Amino acid sequence: MSTQTAEVVVIGAGVIGASIAYHLAARGCTSVVILEKDETEISGSTARSAAGVRHQFSTDVNIRLSLYSIERLKHFSEEIGGHADLQQTGYLFLIDNQVDWEMYRANVALQRSLGVRVELLTPEEAGRFIPGTRTDDLVGATFGPDDGFCDPHGIALGYLNRARELGVRLERAMPATGIRTVSGRVTAVETPAGAIACQVVVNAAGPWAGEVGMLAGLDIPVRPYRRCVYVTEPFPAIPGAIPLTIDVGSGFYMRKEHDNVLFGKSNYAEPPGYNTAVDWEWLDTVLEAGLKRFPILERAGLAEKLCWAGAYEITPDHMPILGRHPDLEGYVDASGFSGHGIMHAPATGMLIAEEILDGRAHTIDIDSLRVMRFRGTLRRELNVI
Repeated sequence: MSTQTAEVVVIGAGVIGASIAYHLAARGCTSVVILEKDETEISGSTARSAAGVRHQFSTDVNIRLSLYSIERLKHFSEEIGGHADLQQTGYLFLIDNQVDWEMYRANVALQRSLGVRVELLTPEEAGRFIPGTRTDDLVGATFGPDDGFCDPHGIALGYLNRARELGVRLERAMPATGIRTVSGRVTAVETPAGAIACQVVVNAAGPWAGEVGMLAGLDIPVRPYRRCVYVTEPFPAIPGAIPLTIDVGSGFYMRKEHDNVLFGKSNYAEPPGYNTAVDWEWLDTVLEAGLKRFPILERAGLAEKLCWAGAYEITPDHMPILGRHPDLEGYVDASGFSGHGIMHAPATGMLIAEEILDGRAHTIDIDSLRVMRFRGTLRRELNVI
């Protein structure tokens, strides 16, 4: 490596690391090195995302992160120069029991209080989006017309390219192998090519964030969990764009990708791990849930070669960990997004840049997302897919 010093070392060249590097550089902090353990950047969870973006969360801070981030994605090309391809086709949550319905109604009240456009729908109104949707057991639905999906690779590449134009260095195939500390502060990050002396290290390692934290002797409660995305052959029986639709009772979700349908369902019984092979045995369980709500899918063919799997970086409360660590000066967390990293990357980059350059994030209050919360009572994000 031609440089052995940097003000900031960012570990991870996914969408979060790229956004942080860009936001630092845009504010004049260009002495930044991004370390990527793989030979190619944007090759981990960012590249394997289902790419949903939404405002419909159950916590104030996640809603605020979405409000800021989705507005930035709307203007991404003009502001950053990249390609976000934001498709605001909406998110539709289908509710089949009264307990969940009361919770989602309360969530809608919170979302509306923060300026989010969201609708409460009857079962009949919810059934208009996808032909043949079974609605007889539904209590209601919520629909956010400004939600949708985007292009994760285009966003990450846009941030990364702009950051490098501003002077940020990207080191591929360069894992962090250690984090040196002296008297309770970070002094350097070790790599196979030598140590990089730095003032700040940012853990943006996604599913590997727990392991990176261990390099500094810190317990960062982020664990990797496999999530599979299955894809149909072109399926014109579901015409045009549809919302990203979630059957809350079963956990089944789907959306259109051009003429194909993407669908999936989380396997909460699977232990953590880094396996990203498609789980074909799990497919039967997914299809059973999907066909019960959407019988039309029985007519679709499966495009096996288009299916994929990736890793969610999950925390105990399904909330990200952001900000400085109280036990190690110069160490900053930016991980644990629990499936929401793509949609919250713009806000995260801005806030972590504030945390580093201004001493504290201030545009959005992130105190509820700091790692210290795990020492007390947790408030979980309830709108999790």
